[in-house]
Formats: sequence, C-alpha cells, structure tokens
Amino acid sequence: MATTKERALDAAVELLGTEGVRALSHARVDERAGLPAGSTSNWFRTRRALLAGIIDWMAEHERADLAPPAFEHPTPESIIDGLCALLEYQTGPMAARTRARYALFLELGADDELFAPMHRQRLEFERWTDRLIADAGIPDPVPAARALMALGDGLMLHRLTIDPDLDVRPAIERAVRALAATP
Repeated sequence: MATTKERALDAAVELLGTEGVRALSHARVDERAGLPAGSTSNWFRTRRALLAGIIDWMAEHERADLAPPAFEHPTPESIIDGLCALLEYQTGPMAARTRARYALFLELGADDELFAPMHRQRLEFERWTDRLIADAGIPDPVPAARALMALGDGLMLHRLTIDPDLDVRPAIERAVRALAATP
C-alpha cells in the first residue's frame, strides 16, 4: 500500500500532467489523492518543496523505466525494440507523467534551483544512452545518442500533442540503422 507521501506525489504528477503547473497546489493534490486536508503540506511545506519533491519522484520512476530486457545486451535491433517500447510507454500509460516533465521543463527553466535536478536527470539519461549506444557497437556513440534522443523527444511530443497512435517504429528503425551503418 502506498504511503501518504507516495499518494501525494502520484497525485501531484497526475495533476501537473493533466492540468499544468498553475493548477498545482497542496489542497488540489490532497483532493486528487483522496487525502485529508493538509497532508501534502506535512511532507512539503512550500510549493517549491513540493515541486522539488515531484522532480525527484519523477526522476526515480523514470530511471526505473530504463531497465527493460531489450537493453541488457544492446544490439541495434534490441535498441530499436527497446526505444519503441519506451516511447510507447512514456506516451501511453505514463503520458501524464511525461506531460508533467515537459511542463516542468518549460515552466522552471529560468529557476536555477528547481531546474538543476531536472537537468541532472537529463544528463544521467544522456550518459545512460551514450553507454547503450556504445555497448551496441554503434560508431560515434555520443553524437549518435544525441540524435536518437532528439528524435525520441520529437516523436514523444508528437504522440502527446498531435497523434497518440503514431507508429514510432519506422522512424526509430531508420535512425538506428543509419547510425549503426555510419563509418
């Protein structure tokens, strides 16, 4: 059973992902989580503390998403399968969390203190992607990883805003195969 804190954070992410940053308040989180009034503020005294908690919570859960079996012994084929599954997961069952992350990136980009943990998470994802690409034997892994990440960001945004049923496989497959064939 989820703790009060976990319920509050889950509800806060859902609220951010469905209604945006301006809808976030302790009272709204309590209401959405079905918690007694004041519960969220017991864990997070200020709105900034709540935002920082959400950022850490999302990062923890997104890191856990990066462990599908397709990435254990990476090959270009397994990277294609794994990235397709990851994108479909992030824009399907986890769409609200993904929208919440985008909302936070856009809203908090000018707030150095709150943006720092989001930026650290992004750097960790970059390093993870670099290793994945290098382990698969794809040449020039850092620029290849950045290209795949940019493609993934674009596909994710497209699925979240324009076409939730977009088949991401053709674009990912073409990109990975082209990067793997680079001399």
